[in-house]
Amino acid sequence: MTGLEPLGGELRRELGRLGPGGAIGEVVEAWPEAVGAPIAANAWPARISRDGTLHVATSSSAWAFELTQLADTVRARLAERLGTGAPPSLRFAPGRLPEPGAESVATSARTVPTPSPAAWAAGEEIASEIADPALREVVARAAAASLAAAETRSSDRPI
Repeated sequence: MTGLEPLGGELRRELGRLGPGGAIGEVVEAWPEAVGAPIAANAWPARISRDGTLHVATSSSAWAFELTQLADTVRARLAERLGTGAPPSLRFAPGRLPEPGAESVATSARTVPTPSPAAWAAGEEIASEIADPALREVVARAAAASLAAAETRSSDRPI
């Protein structure tokens, strides 16, 4: 008998509190597609109890009430994606939701403004004391782009 065996039992007991067989991971993966973006933004799987009930945290009691009314539909959509691994019942209650993630590069398409002649001149002036020509050019381009972005931001402000 090693000293790690008691720790293994403790670890198994704690993991068991998250639900049978770690099924919460599969539910979390299927959740956004099963319920759609508006619901996923306001309700998120929290845990699976020992009897298999999926407990879902909601952003408000109104969301919990509405989703309780739609529980059969939500469960059916989960069953389409998870098959027999779908939870047999759902329970909705207000609770903590995960923080929204940062936008992906694809969804946060940004346009880089084209520097004006004045921004190019200012960028070259900023970099003029750099001895290395390649580095000077890179710094000048970066400074010009930064100045162009600042000009764009200030012109977008309401009057």
